[in-house]
Amino acid sequence: MFLVALSFVYFAKALSGTYMKSSITQIERRFDLSSSYIGLIDGGFEMGNLLFLAVVSHFGVKFHRPKLIGAGCLLMCLGSCLTGMPHFFMGRYKYETVIRTSVSVTRNTSPCLPYQNQSGGAVVPGKSLEGLNAGCKKEAGSYMWVYVFLGNALRGIGETPVMPLGISYIDDFAKAENSAFYIACLQTVSLLGPMFGFLLGSLCAKLYVDIGFVDLESVTITPRDARWVGAWWLGFLVSAVIMLFASFPFWFFPKSLPKQGEDKMEQLECLKEGLRETTNARPLPLKLADIAKAFLPSLKKLLCTPAYFLLLCGSILKFNSFIGLVTFKPKYMEQQFGQSASKANFLIGVLNLPAVAIGIFIGGFLMKKYKLGVVEGAQLSFGTSFVSFLLLMTQFGIKCENSKVAGFTVSYIGTSQISYNEKTLLSACNSGCTCSLKQWDPVCADSGVTYVSPCLAGCKETTGFGKTTVFHNCSCVAFSAPPSENISVILGQCPRKDDCRRSFIYYMAVSVIGSFISALGATPGYIVTIRNTLGLGLGLELGLGLIIAIYFLNCLTALIYDCSCIKPELKSLAVGIQSLVTRTLGGIPAPVYFGILIDSTCLKWGSKKCGGRGACRMYNSDAYRLIYLGLITALSGSSYFFMIAVILLLRKQFKRVEKKTQDDADGHTEIEFTHVDEAELNHDMKLMDCLHEAGASPE
Repeated sequence: MFLVALSFVYFAKALSGTYMKSSITQIERRFDLSSSYIGLIDGGFEMGNLLFLAVVSHFGVKFHRPKLIGAGCLLMCLGSCLTGMPHFFMGRYKYETVIRTSVSVTRNTSPCLPYQNQSGGAVVPGKSLEGLNAGCKKEAGSYMWVYVFLGNALRGIGETPVMPLGISYIDDFAKAENSAFYIACLQTVSLLGPMFGFLLGSLCAKLYVDIGFVDLESVTITPRDARWVGAWWLGFLVSAVIMLFASFPFWFFPKSLPKQGEDKMEQLECLKEGLRETTNARPLPLKLADIAKAFLPSLKKLLCTPAYFLLLCGSILKFNSFIGLVTFKPKYMEQQFGQSASKANFLIGVLNLPAVAIGIFIGGFLMKKYKLGVVEGAQLSFGTSFVSFLLLMTQFGIKCENSKVAGFTVSYIGTSQISYNEKTLLSACNSGCTCSLKQWDPVCADSGVTYVSPCLAGCKETTGFGKTTVFHNCSCVAFSAPPSENISVILGQCPRKDDCRRSFIYYMAVSVIGSFISALGATPGYIVTIRNTLGLGLGLELGLGLIIAIYFLNCLTALIYDCSCIKPELKSLAVGIQSLVTRTLGGIPAPVYFGILIDSTCLKWGSKKCGGRGACRMYNSDAYRLIYLGLITALSGSSYFFMIAVILLLRKQFKRVEKKTQDDADGHTEIEFTHVDEAELNHDMKLMDCLHEAGASPE
């Protein structure tokens, strides 16, 4: 029963974590944030998790572990609730538009004569400047996104007892031969969490943010519009309810369970022996200064081990690449290929993640059928990781052209250009209109060119209302179109061309194949990790399992430990330092600097009610692709240089041990061996055996 309850918690926490990733775009638009702020919010989970992970892992074993897990589930529930609660205090979502939504408005208004000013946002008729200023003061002091950050951090704190205490509880009271199977069951169930998380994200992104509170017929934007905000809050409430139910069973489990395979007399004897040892043992009190004196030399010795230090650098780079890919992949699909957030999340959930699951299963089958050992498992993980990396490189050539937006990517006469200056939105064709340069209310002409607003398109007449609004007699459309063409525009940004749809199909095919190939090495990598007691927790609960090549790093780490490059008394410290440094320098800063660089490709920023900069409405898709994929491949590719350096160091050390062994066989080193420290000789001989098993050659 404990395994079933813990499996459900694994599913629930993977679902909530993945849903957070899938809601990045919705949160960005709702709170008018840049991508760098979104990266900070996303990194809040790691901040909260790492803050208490060491304390909970060390001291939690001494307390009632099931109840601590139940308390962690309640904290995750509260964190999800806190994340979604700002929706109920922010009022209704109001997007930028000049469209009239009521049929009762019979006056034929002209977009070329709006209630707007040149420098700021739209001025609403019927409201005094004092009222607007009061609203500005209120908005300027509103930082509701901070509650989203705190909720995500609280969710990270709540997750700290789940994995270390749950795994240790199973390992303590299960048969030794069953522990690995039970842990594998947990990882298998956790695969379903990301899948359902992305599907939930797809559903909520399709629903309007204020669904149930506004008349949907009055909403003039669609899910493909850059101003669209889905019901992001709904998924967090759903995940909170699921987590609440997941916490219930743990309050009824005992502090300890009978050990599997032991009869009652053996259990009683073990209990008495444990009590006797506890009574007789009187450990000397340790001072903080003594701990520090022992810790710092050990840390220095560990970091001065070349193979371990290089491995640590490679792990940091690889994890940075992984986090950046996972966090901004749905947004990349939206901006590069013109997909809606709902469709992007749906395709990841139904294509990429099942490919990952199948790859993990087949990798485990190959591991069992061919009886692959530690070395062979590491080789398989390395091969699949590198092939997946090569497939990622091919995505540079799979692209769509920038959307044709007058003033940004094309001029008003139709020539190609890239401009980050809003003043290029003004032209002779709209010089007679008093248009706001801050507004984003796109309209589409028959020529396939998008205009930032009806006013900037120079439109003089309007017919219809709501979603059926059509703008006529648009001077900028006539400026670039032949006389025979229609000079009217309709609502919304122009759709992408057919060749862009084909490019998206190719992209998804490469992405799914890459997911499958990288997942082939996941099971061998995980088995190597289990066999060498690494348990770094870099698995599928992070969300998207698209590059499970991170397991290759675990495999190489396992070889280093197994070959005794690190002394036995330093292994626990090495595992802890690798996990702490990798997640601190990868999980926290990566989303932030990825977001900062993505922000640098923004062509058109939205505007807040008081004139401040809001969320980005349009990106330079070419620059976005080069920065996003370039950063991922640079980080991931650089990590391989460190891994190769580690392998070369191992081979070099093997040559030294091999030479010493050959000299001993010829009888030339008898005197020398009397001066060799016995512990060092055993260390080198074990390394030689390990490398012989790996098939390394002294040449």
